[in-house]
Amino acid sequence: MQERKSTEIATRALDHPRCNPDSEIAEQVDISPNETSKRPYSVYTRREKWVVVIMIAASGLFSPLTSSIYFPAIPTLSVAFNKPVELINLTVTMYMVFQAISPMFFGTLADAVGRRLIYASCLLILSLSCVGLALVPVNAYWLLLLLRCFQSAGSASTIALGSGVIGDIAEPAERGGFYGIFQSGPVFGPAIAPIIGGALAGSLGWRSIFWFLCIAAGVAFIAIILFLPETLRAIVGDGSIIPPRYLRPVIPIIGRKHTRHDAPSDQALPQKKNFRNPLVLLKQPDIFILLFFNGFVCAVFYSVTATISTLFAQAYPFLTELQLGLCFLCIGGGTFSATVFCGRMLDLSYRRTAKNLYPDLDPLERKDRAKRDDQFPIEQARLEFVSYSMIVFVGVVLGYGWSVENRVHISVPLILHFFVGFCSMIVMTTASTLCIDLVPDQSSSIAGCNNLVRGSLGATLVAVIDLLTRKLSPGWTYVLLGGVCALLTPSIYVVMRIGPRCRAKRRARQNDP
Repeated sequence: MQERKSTEIATRALDHPRCNPDSEIAEQVDISPNETSKRPYSVYTRREKWVVVIMIAASGLFSPLTSSIYFPAIPTLSVAFNKPVELINLTVTMYMVFQAISPMFFGTLADAVGRRLIYASCLLILSLSCVGLALVPVNAYWLLLLLRCFQSAGSASTIALGSGVIGDIAEPAERGGFYGIFQSGPVFGPAIAPIIGGALAGSLGWRSIFWFLCIAAGVAFIAIILFLPETLRAIVGDGSIIPPRYLRPVIPIIGRKHTRHDAPSDQALPQKKNFRNPLVLLKQPDIFILLFFNGFVCAVFYSVTATISTLFAQAYPFLTELQLGLCFLCIGGGTFSATVFCGRMLDLSYRRTAKNLYPDLDPLERKDRAKRDDQFPIEQARLEFVSYSMIVFVGVVLGYGWSVENRVHISVPLILHFFVGFCSMIVMTTASTLCIDLVPDQSSSIAGCNNLVRGSLGATLVAVIDLLTRKLSPGWTYVLLGGVCALLTPSIYVVMRIGPRCRAKRRARQNDP
């Protein structure tokens, strides 16, 4: 009798008109309560998960920090190396190129051999490259360029690795909140980095920037070695299996009460994945559309950030260099605020969708059912609020361009900066969380693809944004960019429509012998 009731609930959930956009792929899911796994998704307590998330968020700070902290020193480096500014800017371009490419390699490698080893390797590369940059001779411009590439490769991959860790320890119902806090590290970096870089370069010289980064990366490297547990589920399962010695933390304080050398009898380890080409993921229609939409919104965000100094210097010539640096805090404050808000919103939307689908189950059974139901409309649960955020985002982008061009009171563009950062971060956090949901067994690889797309679009737009503002004026430039964002917004409904079909095809391919 109970088994029949379970079947009826699952069938009614799949027939729900709002949550089954493609009835042709919907199949009746008969999940008996007796089959419900009593084992939690991860053995780590919620407090231990937060410790891990804070550790990886701090490591993720290095990707934007090492990029933006360099900007105030560009004129000084031009004089020191006796090279034109254009050649010094080439080191920024090469940094962005490797920032887009390197996570594809390190993220995919982490999906195959483990998170902890690759995390430590990236931070070590970053720290050693900073030592080289701090000691580079001023007559060796080629070495400056080369070391900036290594610096980018080590720092940029920490974001993809962090996404993989969250996919390992957090189930979908709580993933949004953790990912929102994780994003706070990478997004706050561009706000504080120019201030730190300007202060260091102005007081201690440009080499002090790289010594600062070396020390910070070294501390993060030591923390990873000492405390971060291995989380790759193909190696440690739900965290209860002790990995090989070289993958264990020196001080195993996280999850130490729940680990054991042998796999529990009721826990089947996922098959360990070989190194797979992550670019294959971009052939999936739902993934490509989602990443392109997210990438363009991110590119517009980068273009606003990149033009703050030049546009504000023209519109408000009374600002000092320090005051220009402080102007970055508004957009950084918006992104930081959004990470906390968006994480809670994603978790709330997920629970609400599950409640609508399974109203007769209690919260724990409902969460377990949603996790195991292949037809759960995860695209709708994640994306339903993005369209509202995009309406505000397009409006503030349009307003920002005209406010700067007409030189209105400086408080207006600064307030608009806050909302540009807030709305764009909602889109980026939502898209990144959904990416992990779509391919949880390749969470670092999909994060690398995400970084590649948005990094490529961002680098392209930043490279031409000064030309656009000169040829079209700031107002019309951001009318153009805001209009493209508006035209791309319906693509989120395309993802919601085709997503279930694409997921079904991926499952079918995985199940083929």
